[in-house]
Amino acid sequence: METRSRLFTCLLLTVHLWVCVSQVLRIGGIFETRESELVSMDELAFKFAVNNINRNKTLMPNTTLTYDIQRINVFDGFEASRRVCDQLALGVVAVFGPSHSSSVSAVQSICNALEVPHIQTRWKHPSVDNKDTFFINLYPEYTAIARAILDVVTFFKWRKLTVVYEDSTGLMRMQELIKAPAKFNLKVKIRQLTPGNQDARPLLKELKKDKEFFIIFDCTYRMASELLKQLSSMGMMTEYYHFFFTTLDLFALDLEPYRYSGVNMTGFRLLNIDDPWVTSTMDKWAMERLQGPKQDSSLMDGIMTTDAALMYDAVHMVAVASQRATQMTVSSLQCHRHKPWRFGPRFMNLFKEAQWDGLTGHIVLNKTDGLRRDFDLDIISLKEDGTARIAVWNSYTGMNLTESDRDKNNNVTDSLANRTLIVTTILENPYVMYKKSDKELVGNDRFEGYCLDLLKELSNILGFTYEVRLVADGKYGAQNDKGEWNGMVRELIDHVADLAVAPLTITYVREKVIDFSKPFMTLGISILYRKPNGTNPGVFSFLNPLSPDIWMYVLLACTGVSCVLFVIARFTPYEWYNPHPCNPSSTLIQNNFTLLNSFWFGVGALMRQGSELMPKALSTRIVGGIWWFFTLIIISSYTANLAAFLTVERMDAPIDSADDLAKQTRIEYGAVRDGSTMTFFKKSKISTYEKMWAFMSSRKNTALVKNNKEGITRVLTTDYAMLMESTSIEYISQRNCNLTQIGGLIDSKGYGVGTPIGSPYRDKVTIAILQLQEEGKLHMMKEKWWRGNGCPEEDNKEANALGVENIGGIFIVLAAGLVLSVFVAIGEFIYKARRNADIEEAFCFFYGVQSRQFQRRGSTSSSGTSLSTDLESGRLLGDDTD
Repeated sequence: METRSRLFTCLLLTVHLWVCVSQVLRIGGIFETRESELVSMDELAFKFAVNNINRNKTLMPNTTLTYDIQRINVFDGFEASRRVCDQLALGVVAVFGPSHSSSVSAVQSICNALEVPHIQTRWKHPSVDNKDTFFINLYPEYTAIARAILDVVTFFKWRKLTVVYEDSTGLMRMQELIKAPAKFNLKVKIRQLTPGNQDARPLLKELKKDKEFFIIFDCTYRMASELLKQLSSMGMMTEYYHFFFTTLDLFALDLEPYRYSGVNMTGFRLLNIDDPWVTSTMDKWAMERLQGPKQDSSLMDGIMTTDAALMYDAVHMVAVASQRATQMTVSSLQCHRHKPWRFGPRFMNLFKEAQWDGLTGHIVLNKTDGLRRDFDLDIISLKEDGTARIAVWNSYTGMNLTESDRDKNNNVTDSLANRTLIVTTILENPYVMYKKSDKELVGNDRFEGYCLDLLKELSNILGFTYEVRLVADGKYGAQNDKGEWNGMVRELIDHVADLAVAPLTITYVREKVIDFSKPFMTLGISILYRKPNGTNPGVFSFLNPLSPDIWMYVLLACTGVSCVLFVIARFTPYEWYNPHPCNPSSTLIQNNFTLLNSFWFGVGALMRQGSELMPKALSTRIVGGIWWFFTLIIISSYTANLAAFLTVERMDAPIDSADDLAKQTRIEYGAVRDGSTMTFFKKSKISTYEKMWAFMSSRKNTALVKNNKEGITRVLTTDYAMLMESTSIEYISQRNCNLTQIGGLIDSKGYGVGTPIGSPYRDKVTIAILQLQEEGKLHMMKEKWWRGNGCPEEDNKEANALGVENIGGIFIVLAAGLVLSVFVAIGEFIYKARRNADIEEAFCFFYGVQSRQFQRRGSTSSSGTSLSTDLESGRLLGDDTD
């Protein structure tokens, strides 16, 4: 009996072990098929996951996973309900699918009633009062996707964008972006693709016409594939457009035709392809798919889509949860009995508590609603070598740049190598000119100039080729009253050209519609005018160093000092002296500083000559010393300034500055029509420039010229002043000696290379220009094109020899002084002769009187003495008189 008992026990243990080892776990899958598909992608991924799990004995060593698959038509909710009841009757631990919303609701209601987990891998918008406690969805939660889209927009710093959605669910995914304009100053346009029509070219044509360059497409990967083909046919696959696709399968599309187009294309990727296990699993999937029939022409051959990866992770989740479940039995459930599965809530909690790493990254479910909230999205962008991750978005931490993108130092030639750019320019000496040649020139060889040399240097650094085209309307670019642009600016706005390499001034209004590089040349507005004629020197030009007022003040000072010196010399006792020092008892004293001598002292000091009159008193010496100091400064200043006035020919210019132009109306002035100079005066708030603009705008037909060439001709032939850039004036005046720059710079600005807004070339051109500046090549190019033959007046830097016309007045003054001295000498002689005659007449009269008196006295004894005395008195009187 004991032996039999032992044998029976061993048999029971063997049966129990066999049952444990051969435990079968069944899952159900309900999949919808399209007319173009034999088998849906979800079904293929479902089978692929089950087979891989069964081959991996370490994951489910005691359990074999099997499945029941039911296929239904799209939009057939009743058939979905019937099929799920059949699967529950077989005893399944979880139901997968279907994907359409109407069928999902039907299946979900049955699973909730019978408490069987219902697992979804497609996007689903949950209701507000969600009571689906047995619902699990591995697709990223919709509000998180909405926040991710908004973060991407702010990451790229978009301010104006267009949202194109395929169906109404797209608006739900865009709700955060639609609410953002009030907070982030965004301008958002919303457009919808025509339902059921894959031809989106009419809509794309409107987007191109309205210049909407930043576009978000919310659509399936199949529609995205068609859109890419149509965008390419519309000529919108350029570097000026940035397309963002919300589909998680952008990486799976065939993007090979667009890699070298330069287009900016960005999207999300949920698959963690950096994980070796994920890469190995995807390779296995690709091998199976390549052996079978091609499923979808939109995808690359053998690529695993996000939906397939989510399905794989969902099946994997069942395997992980079942390993943690102990003593769980699966029973047949009947839909009409409404008797739930007693292990359902426990199995559902195992799903929500489990955490693992799948093909789509780390998987964590929310315990309240079964939705996936904590996940990472790779931000991928199309590069020339394929799609690359540029950032990672996390549902909690937001946007984070990848280390490779943060630390990568791209060569500046990366995005421009082997590209051909359209360059718009304008004929302007010496920037762009037609090359003179005996042969017929074509293409870029037709032109030469500073801008062509600059373009060549940029091409050598950045590695691009270029095609130079002259702007169609021959204008730089300005706005009309309607706000419309013309010239090179308009061609950049319309993306007719990639670069504008010309003397295009960087201005505020232009910067709002196009982008500029750093300036390659700095300059300012100045005045071009005819060189004024030199003044003819006069014979009295030696008087020019001092103004007439100063000459008058010097004469007054000389007169005043002489008078003061005369008075003080008379007043002080130390200027009086005895003319007979040998006779100390003499009472006769004299003073050298008579009125005439005082004037002679002042004139002698002014002429830097001595007068032999030396002051003796302290007071008179003070007057003399101060006067000498004054004459020292005056004569030194006169001598220093005399050289400039006599050796340099002075120009008599009617205007010297912009203020002089504004104050008069005789000389007409203007600028190039629709140029930056005209815009400067038009927008200026400075009163002088406002007045000048009022003058120019009142005479638009005559004051404003078509181009610089026409303005130069007017300056040479008429009384006209041209307002233009100083660099152009410098070039022109070097080659035409009749023209010159008047005044200084009115403003300060620079020339830059123009690009369309958002162009990827702007920063690279800036780096190249800075490199040329540091190497000194910009300066050498300017010297090459600006250096002219020079004007004769500018070559002769030595002082001119003085001629008769300069100092002839000195000889006239000398001759006049000589003539004056002759007349004065004659006057003095006549005056002295008359005085002597008067004295002799008086002497004779006196002598006659004395003789008669002597005769009457006769023989008186005293007559001799009286005569002698009278005669002596007469002699003395005559001496005194003389």
